[in-house]
Amino acid sequence: MRVSKKAILAELQRCYPDAGPELNFRNPYETLVAVMLSAQCTDKQVNKVTPALFERYPDVAAMAAASVDDVYPMVKSCGFKSKASNIVEACRLILQNHGGQVPGDMKFLTALPGVGQKTANVVLANAFGVPTIAVDTHVFRVSNRLGLANAKNVELTEEQLKVAIPQKDWVAAHHWLIFHGRRVCHAQRPDCAGCSLRTLCKAYDAAQKTGQPVISPAKSRKKAASGTA
Repeated sequence: MRVSKKAILAELQRCYPDAGPELNFRNPYETLVAVMLSAQCTDKQVNKVTPALFERYPDVAAMAAASVDDVYPMVKSCGFKSKASNIVEACRLILQNHGGQVPGDMKFLTALPGVGQKTANVVLANAFGVPTIAVDTHVFRVSNRLGLANAKNVELTEEQLKVAIPQKDWVAAHHWLIFHGRRVCHAQRPDCAGCSLRTLCKAYDAAQKTGQPVISPAKSRKKAASGTA
């Protein structure tokens, strides 16, 4: 089928006009910490953890002075101890190299421990208003199923989406795709019957022709869901 990327984007926007971050944060520091915690963890769980964490460590300087052994019990439900270690060390480097201000630059962000391109993109978009497209597991799956991209890894998917989507919509489209992945286009058993995009969807069209179920696109070993992707 011929994929109409313009029609797909218009329908995503119609379905999710109010799509936005589901992590709770108020400033660049909180954005960075929340996004680092969200790698391979649900936003809902991160939002349970961060109020107490930010009350105790309200800024970069406070987190930089913290002990990893004190931070880890507060974020343990979000993953391994390495997350706590990376957050503390990242804040120490921000204090040392950037005067305590989270840098709004991809190069400087990805130089921090535990911050890969996906995490940096989310921080740049949500904390600094920089037009980017962060490719997490939902964006990777949905964009390749629909036909907005045709890639086997996160990096190429990001490149293709930046061509397929007008720059002014990059940040919004990131949220549209995430919302669709969480609500309709699940990794297992996507709700194609209830999806208003099915007549525009490359994967649904292929499934109808072969009689096989819609499957998730193959991807490289570098996981889309990882904050260090």
